[in-house]
Amino acid sequence: MKFVLIFGPQAVGKMTVGQELAKMTELKLFHNHMSIDLVNHFFDYGTRQGKRLVSLFREELFEEVSKSNVDGLIFTFVWAFDLQSDWEYVEKISRIFESKGGTVYYVELEADLETRMERNQTSNRLEHKPSKRNIEKSEADLLETLENHRLNSFEGEIQKENYIKIINNQLSAAETSKLIKERFQL
Repeated sequence: MKFVLIFGPQAVGKMTVGQELAKMTELKLFHNHMSIDLVNHFFDYGTRQGKRLVSLFREELFEEVSKSNVDGLIFTFVWAFDLQSDWEYVEKISRIFESKGGTVYYVELEADLETRMERNQTSNRLEHKPSKRNIEKSEADLLETLENHRLNSFEGEIQKENYIKIINNQLSAAETSKLIKERFQL
């Protein structure tokens, strides 16, 4: 079982890279908005109920996939490196797969703000993430999160064997996915 965790700030290209990687491999994509947008029909993600349901749905899916004969899973996540709770969450979901003999691959994406603002409005993003269709609100959230949290790691901060950081300003999703596939022999 392979668990590929693609993380980085909003609109860096996590989902799009995950889509391409899924096409190149036998891995299934579970991008973070699949659970957020499901729950948003009932409770805003920012509420206690919304966060609880998103967390429950994700963990249950991780548990079932980790026990299945699925080749692997790609999951996307915005990791706030300044929040201990995010570090703990990454360890928790990694343990789900590792405890069943799986291997976790950590893929960090980084792009400059200008690139991310452009990507925030792509048709693919808007098609697959209904909560991002209000561009003004989405941009405000992107900027607020950038101001309040550190969304990329410092050099040497992540001490995982199966880790790669890719600055993907000038790379297509297919080029980025190819780097990931080759690096980890997926």
